Amino acid sequence: MATKIRLQRFGKKGKPFYHVVVADARAPRDGKFIERLGSYNPNTNPATIDIDFEKALEWANKGAQPTDTVRAILSYKGVLYKKHLEGGVKKGALTAEQAEEKFQAWVDAKSNKITGKKDELVNAKAEARKAALAAEAKKKEERAAAVAAKNAPVEEPAAEEETTEEAPVAEGETPAAEGTTEENAG
Repeated sequence: MATKIRLQRFGKKGKPFYHVVVADARAPRDGKFIERLGSYNPNTNPATIDIDFEKALEWANKGAQPTDTVRAILSYKGVLYKKHLEGGVKKGALTAEQAEEKFQAWVDAKSNKITGKKDELVNAKAEARKAALAAEAKKKEERAAAVAAKNAPVEEPAAEEETTEEAPVAEGETPAAEGTTEENAG
């Protein structure tokens, strides 16, 4: 019987949540499975992966073929690297102690990288929040200035009188009414 390590989908539309399971290759995606190895939640940043390392390693050593996504998950958690190092021990290229040292060094480097990414995300979120607050404060000041300008009493120039320029009219003549010209009179 060919076995696969694959994802079994749960969750609602647009919010997937997966169980990592070992199943017969002929079984449907969300159908019957042999053993549940863990869970995978891609909705969080970084994605939340909870895998039983020993069971996953055991199934990988038995020959269960992971799907592409599960291969990436197992690689991320170090299961495939551990399998690779165990293969080197079986062939005699490494001793068990050397393999364990290499694996621990890899785990430490990986955990530092993950911690760095989480810290970077937290800092980026804090900076975005500060920028949003600064932009909001600036907008609030602009609105307050606009309201103050609108509500301020309007000062009218008192010393100046408006003068209109009209053509001088000679005594005895009456100014022509609009619309009456010599051309229209005829």
